[in-house]
Amino acid sequence: MIGSASARDEGPPSDGWRDPLDEAATARAVVDGRGVVTAWNEGARRLLGYRAAEVVGHDGGRLLADAAHPAVPDSLTGLRRWSGTVTLLHRDGHRLTVGLLAHHRANDAGDDWLLVSPVARSAPTPEDDAFVRRSFTQAPSTMALYDTGLRLRWANADMERVMGLSEEEMRGLRVTEIVLDPESERTEEGMRAALETGRPQELGAALHLAGHERESAWSVSLVPVRDSDGRIEGVLLSAHDVTEQYLARQRLVLVDDASLRIGSTLDLPRTAQELADVAVPRFADFVTVDLLPAIEGGEDPPQGSPRGPVLLRRVAFQSVLEGCPETVVPHGTVAAYPEGSTAAVCLAEGRPVIEHITPAALAELDRTAPQRAERMRKFGFHSVLAVPMRARGLTLGVATFSRHRRPKRFEQDDALLGQEITARAAVCIDNARRYTRERDTSLTLQNSLLPQRLPEQAALHVASRYLPASAGAGVGGDWFDVIPLSGARVALVVGDVVGHGVQASATMGRLRTAVRTLADLDLPPDELLTHLDDLVNRLAGGGGTMAPLDGDIGATCLYAVYDPVSRRCTIARAGHPLPALVLPDRTVEFLEVPAGPPLGLGGLPFESTELELAEGSLLVLYTDGLVEVRGRDIDEGIDAMREVLRRPAQDLEAVCDALLRTLLDRPSDDVALLVARTRALDASHVATWPVSPDPAAVAETRKDACRQLSEWGLDDAVFVTELVVSELVTNAIRHGRPPIELRLIYDRTLICEVSDGSTTAPHLRRARTFDEGGRGLLLVAQLTQGWGTRQVTNGKVIWAEQSLPAG
Repeated sequence: MIGSASARDEGPPSDGWRDPLDEAATARAVVDGRGVVTAWNEGARRLLGYRAAEVVGHDGGRLLADAAHPAVPDSLTGLRRWSGTVTLLHRDGHRLTVGLLAHHRANDAGDDWLLVSPVARSAPTPEDDAFVRRSFTQAPSTMALYDTGLRLRWANADMERVMGLSEEEMRGLRVTEIVLDPESERTEEGMRAALETGRPQELGAALHLAGHERESAWSVSLVPVRDSDGRIEGVLLSAHDVTEQYLARQRLVLVDDASLRIGSTLDLPRTAQELADVAVPRFADFVTVDLLPAIEGGEDPPQGSPRGPVLLRRVAFQSVLEGCPETVVPHGTVAAYPEGSTAAVCLAEGRPVIEHITPAALAELDRTAPQRAERMRKFGFHSVLAVPMRARGLTLGVATFSRHRRPKRFEQDDALLGQEITARAAVCIDNARRYTRERDTSLTLQNSLLPQRLPEQAALHVASRYLPASAGAGVGGDWFDVIPLSGARVALVVGDVVGHGVQASATMGRLRTAVRTLADLDLPPDELLTHLDDLVNRLAGGGGTMAPLDGDIGATCLYAVYDPVSRRCTIARAGHPLPALVLPDRTVEFLEVPAGPPLGLGGLPFESTELELAEGSLLVLYTDGLVEVRGRDIDEGIDAMREVLRRPAQDLEAVCDALLRTLLDRPSDDVALLVARTRALDASHVATWPVSPDPAAVAETRKDACRQLSEWGLDDAVFVTELVVSELVTNAIRHGRPPIELRLIYDRTLICEVSDGSTTAPHLRRARTFDEGGRGLLLVAQLTQGWGTRQVTNGKVIWAEQSLPAG
């Protein structure tokens, strides 16, 4: 074989079989890197007259008529192939100019060159035209030749097959007259471009040809045809059927589109509708999505595949026809699907089911579901694909795809595609179902932990709002509270736990309870936040008696205490947004409360600020969800809030509604809002007396208190008040330090306060039978609504509160 270093001539096979391919019609020789001939065939002998034995092993340069042929490059290094004409010497001495093609080859033995040249080159003959015509006609690709008027001249057999028309029937017609489709107009535009520019044109076309069952896709080449003088005399149309590749791409596009469009929210009905919208019209003409009623509300459906008749709720449908006239089951309605129906079989077997609608199938449907049968006949349903919706081993429902406009029936490839996009939707629906369950649980927990109604108190008129986040974000840990304190004071609290879900709600409940407990101790706001910060750190680390919470805990909080007697308000915050203050003249300012760190960082101090508020001022406390909205800068939210608060509004409920309406559309985070209008106790409702540290002063102080009660018209409270004043003042004289002061506050209740310079708090104890003392505070506790002590800057205050008779 030429290419191997063989010196023998190549001859015809000796077994008598005649090979129609004449190997000797091509002269072949091999020359190594040194220019030595290593192979020589019979064709080479015919061309130059040398036998193989006379050439092989000798320098091939002696075959050249000229030592340095001008057509051969000086260096062939780096070339893989060379072609040109060379002049060779025949064995008899005459010069012979031949066309030569040289291939560079690399092998284990070293590089060499394979040289080939035809022994004889035949000139074109008249028979070649017929040969070319037959070749064109029998070519496996679809081809047609058009003249410059875009009229068909020739069409090959494959074009006749595709069009379902003979060449004779198509000759003289344009593409737009042979195929009535918008794609034929695009094709004709491409043909004009090929004729005008002289450059080939490429385009793709997808169309439904007459006589074909389904749409087909084609890759079309339009090549200008030139005569011997280079003038364009027509255009050749060559088309290749790429339907399978086109359908495969369409399937991939549909799957990709489904992955992008299905599951955009955690709303279950919307996710089901997204599946229906994606499938119509590219996959089906009519789609329904039905779910098992058991999954509504987030519950798990029964294990295993449902057997026998099944009940399904229609949650989504879509159609190529406006208004979805094919549907029988209205949206939201539960319908029964009998055993043997496509949906029931699909769910029972847990696999896609393809059903072709035959007269026999319609007759059976007439018996079990006559209305469905009537719609199928009316709209021409011919193929149905039902796919079970399964996720995490649970059966959720069924998606049913139907065709009545596109003629192609569902096939196995369609079942796989339907299964893939349905599986995507099923996972998203299951996520939505589980999210709904957790959201409902969180909302229930959070609503149970938030104040069901605000407590009665006279210091502030309060309105509040709590707005959970939109369905996509989940319930958070925002909370608010209003806590009555001693001395007619009231505490306002707003907090926000980082995160969403049950854990955030549970953490919120713990912190709210802790704040109430610490508030009962009458701690100043900065001290209360310090204790709350310690608690958050213990919760995160698992310290104390309560179980630790998973992950890091973060929260912000604002705590404010307002005293209606002094009109003083003390505020501290832990990483929380600044509160807004609206003065009676509608001036709005955001109070510069020292920015303490969020709860849970530990070790950093909190600071309070104290200010005097005019009666009728508004305090606005809120969580960040009110002003921090996705797509809007926080400063824009603050400015919008300022504009709302500047408007005249007497009704606090209206203020809350205006804030939510202006600042929120669909909140991406929870929102807690507390709006409080300050009140001031009239000076005539507060009476104060200094008390001498002499036991003899007790009687005089008691008389002062009784006279004040008479002025207030509280004669019924005199007896209890005398006992309370006697006990508290006596304790202050005996166990406290000057200065000592008695204060009576007449509000919804009657409050008696005795302050002294000692920080030692009294303790309630039970006196033994023969003890002479120790019963005073026990008596106070039994006769009053409540009593307690609180630390102040220069000592302590012991207070007792009495309920007043109605009327």
